[in-house]
Amino acid sequence: MSDNATTVIDPTPLTNADRCDRCGAAAKVRATLNGGGTLLFCRHHFNDHEARLAEMGAVLSE
Repeated sequence: MSDNATTVIDPTPLTNADRCDRCGAAAKVRATLNGGGTLLFCRHHFNDHEARLAEMGAVLSE
C-alpha cells in the first residue's frame, strides 16, 4: 500500500459477507474516507484505486 495512506487494524475485521462495492466480489480492503463514508474493495479494484485513496488520505484496513 502507498506510504500516503494510513493502514490500521480495524476492530471489526472484514468477513465473508462483506462484498466489494464495485463488483460484488469478496471485500479485502475497507477504505474510510475523511469526509465520512466507507468503501469496500476486492483486491483488484483496490489496486485500481489505491493511488487516489492515498491522495485523499483514506484510512485503509484489511
